[in-house]
Amino acid sequence: MHTKTMEGLAGASTNMKLLNTPFRVYKEAERRGDTSVMERAMGYVGDYAEKAEDYQKKADKGMKEEAKEAREKAKKEQENAIRKRREEREEQEKRMAEIRNENADTVSISESGKAASDEKSAPDQTGTDNGMPAEETAEAVKTEPVIYTKTGEVSKPESGTNFAVSV
Repeated sequence: MHTKTMEGLAGASTNMKLLNTPFRVYKEAERRGDTSVMERAMGYVGDYAEKAEDYQKKADKGMKEEAKEAREKAKKEQENAIRKRREEREEQEKRMAEIRNENADTVSISESGKAASDEKSAPDQTGTDNGMPAEETAEAVKTEPVIYTKTGEVSKPESGTNFAVSV
């Protein structure tokens, strides 16, 4: 809390409490009918009320200054956060560029490799898979299914065993 705000609130509160004493004197003098005491007591009440009002104005001024400082502080924090984010982003972009440059593998194909690549894509081998003719691929697909044991050996089913599944 701002110093002016605290001072203003404390001063206004104190003067309002002090105002009670001359006001009580005023009421007693009124019952007795003593006008001179009543006038003096009301003078003190007025003085304390004015002081309380002055302190209230001081508190208001302090609160305005405090709000202004808070806005400026928030603005500075926001600017710092934006600046930090920009710096972090630039730093990250630099690291990414370095990583791209360091980890980049270059591939160079020799003339013999280019020739071999051209041979594989020749039109006489259309319908092939991975350089294998279509007949060999069809034979590879027609193999029997294999079952492996726990030890990793191939276990062939007995030839006379028939399986039936009913649903």
